Amino acid sequence: MALSGEQWVIAYNDHEATIVAVGGGVRSYSYRGRPVVMSYGDEELAPGWSGHVLAPWPNRIRDGKYTFDGTEYQLPVNEIETNTALHGFVAWAEWSAVEVTDTSVTLECRLPARLGYPWTLQLRTRWSVGPGGLRAAHTVSNPGTKTAPFGMGTHSYLIPGSLERIDEATLHVPAAKKLKLDKQSIPVGSGPADFDEPTVLKDLVIDDAYGDLKRGSDGKAEVRLADPVSGQAVTVWMDESFGWVHIYTSDGLEGDRKRASVAIEPTTCPPNALATGEDLIELSPSEAWFGVWGIRPE
Repeated sequence: MALSGEQWVIAYNDHEATIVAVGGGVRSYSYRGRPVVMSYGDEELAPGWSGHVLAPWPNRIRDGKYTFDGTEYQLPVNEIETNTALHGFVAWAEWSAVEVTDTSVTLECRLPARLGYPWTLQLRTRWSVGPGGLRAAHTVSNPGTKTAPFGMGTHSYLIPGSLERIDEATLHVPAAKKLKLDKQSIPVGSGPADFDEPTVLKDLVIDDAYGDLKRGSDGKAEVRLADPVSGQAVTVWMDESFGWVHIYTSDGLEGDRKRASVAIEPTTCPPNALATGEDLIELSPSEAWFGVWGIRPE
């Protein structure tokens, strides 16, 4: 069995995606035979959280410490260089399929209460492919008896057309705000966004959160990564449930993957939200949260 667990291949015309049990996310996605997201092999752990679902918080929590409802909690610190708790628990949990068709698979994961996060969550994601590309519909519910603090995100790496490196690619992030981060990659203020117009990446190294997203009449925000050489592009869109997007150039990956893609991560909240409460979802017992995003190749 692959290190990423059970695999489900879903397809529609020129779209094909492989969804995996470990992390509940996307291992590969291609359109007309060309890769749209960075993929990885059967004998590999997902590099750089590739394709994984991030919950019950995305990004980093300073020193793994937060307070909720008057009680202090300590999360495991899993990014040693920043001394932070990174990307939650379900990214390395094993999800199970509850419905499978030729064009979709619905996965579920039950997150048990634990030290540092004493709440139980039930997560469900329906991955599907269709004329508009790859779509993810997430539902998170609280079967417990107490309100649970919660945030989520996803972590796919997008490939801009036929470019082997992203230096010539253009990036457009329709946001009015960019967070200023300290040496722990924790927000300490904000300033104007720097990709509000399509911008050539050149040698820029990015690991930043963007907020105040600009949306269309349908409520969707769209981040676009384009290859001006081939004319190919890919757009990550997100509904209003995702108020933030984190952009990370793949400079931290190894080998041929280094600087070959850009992680475009829809998130419900900024880094350190468990500690600050900013845009933190407080999920009441028997309440459910719902959010949708997708990838549209051009």
